[in-house]
Amino acid sequence: MLLVAISLALLLVALLYLRHLGWGLIAIFWFEFVQQPVLNLLMGDTKEQRILHFVQQHAKPGDPQSALEAIDTYSSQKEWGMHVGKDKGQIMDAMVQEYKPSLVLELGAYCGYSAMRIARLLPPGGRLLTMEMNPDHAAITQQMLNFAGLQDKVTILLGASQNLIPQLKTKYDVDTFDMVFLDHWKDRYLPDTHLLEEHGLLRKGTVLLADNVIVPGAPEFLEYVRGSNKFECTHYSSYLEYMKVVDGLEKAIYQGPSSP
Repeated sequence: MLLVAISLALLLVALLYLRHLGWGLIAIFWFEFVQQPVLNLLMGDTKEQRILHFVQQHAKPGDPQSALEAIDTYSSQKEWGMHVGKDKGQIMDAMVQEYKPSLVLELGAYCGYSAMRIARLLPPGGRLLTMEMNPDHAAITQQMLNFAGLQDKVTILLGASQNLIPQLKTKYDVDTFDMVFLDHWKDRYLPDTHLLEEHGLLRKGTVLLADNVIVPGAPEFLEYVRGSNKFECTHYSSYLEYMKVVDGLEKAIYQGPSSP
């Protein structure tokens, strides 16, 4: 009983803290740390596996748009998922269509939703490298890409971004990226941007597109790119995936190293 009481007290403290931060974070906390573990225990699998199975059962093989729509349906009607979602996904689509990147880096694959959104719109010969540190999520992403017929356009790099980024030039034959999509741990947005700069992976005109800069938020990243003459920034207000909670994407176009 004492253990139960302590657990409930800790949960109450966490909820009060999240309420201070905002209702969007409360919802994420509930879905990810309360609802999901219970469902995993009851159903004997993981949410990510359930998403994959739903896609395989309801989408058309070889049709990325059908797979995306199936994920949107599942995540809006059954279990919330931390994909970029349809609303912000349409903003991402417009970016890819406008800038026509030949080489894209994605930080954070999760279940492969944004990888499919990007890869389906790449120009001929275009490719996407996506980094994912969770091996289970990387395996789900690969199966999603295989199902959608996009496996030849996307390479999954398994590991932590801070370890993989320094290897990109030597191990993965990368010169510079045309676009970088940041959608991993929010406290890694700024240090990984610094790493990309330090290792010469950005060129003048490289587009950085960062998700969830409002919820959960990436204030240090925003302060840096908006306050630096190395970046030209535009904010795109939208909603947190599958919720009516205000969120946004930040586009930061690299202008080159600062003038001395």
